[in-house]
Amino acid sequence: MKKIFLLLVLFSLLGCEKDDICDENTATTPLLVIGFYSEDNPSVALSVANLTIQAEGVSEPIIFNAGGTATTKYYFNGNQVKIPLRINEPKTKYKLTINSGSDEFKNTDNLEFNYETKSVYVSRACGFKTTFTLNPTNGVIKTDSDIPEFFWIKDYEALTTNIENPNEVHLKILL
Repeated sequence: MKKIFLLLVLFSLLGCEKDDICDENTATTPLLVIGFYSEDNPSVALSVANLTIQAEGVSEPIIFNAGGTATTKYYFNGNQVKIPLRINEPKTKYKLTINSGSDEFKNTDNLEFNYETKSVYVSRACGFKTTFTLNPTNGVIKTDSDIPEFFWIKDYEALTTNIENPNEVHLKILL
């Protein structure tokens, strides 16, 4: 009887699968990567200062520096930023404000991203990810500067319409 019990336990253990855990290096829904470059020489990356980015319909900007103060936690400083796109809607609108810490020099431009989404199966442990394809005619739209004659975003170029790889620049903004 003990042998039968041991055989049943052995067979039940052989039928078990290891826990499914999604490896942290597995690609998930990519963020939109924006690079900032010189208008005069588009191959030269430029850093922005105290940039805040706030999605339409959201009460606070994106937090880039969790250890910062109540104000500076929203500031991004650098030449490449990653932001999310909405997966349940065909567009996302953002207010990008440069020099947010200065009442005299801060300036806001708006970017609207229009896209189609696609759910892609990754694995049983990781589930699905969403990829984005910018619309060919109106994938990115720049509007509504605080000062209509002074857009701080001089121009932009979508480097790819497929937002799949989180490690490449998708949108080049010229300053």
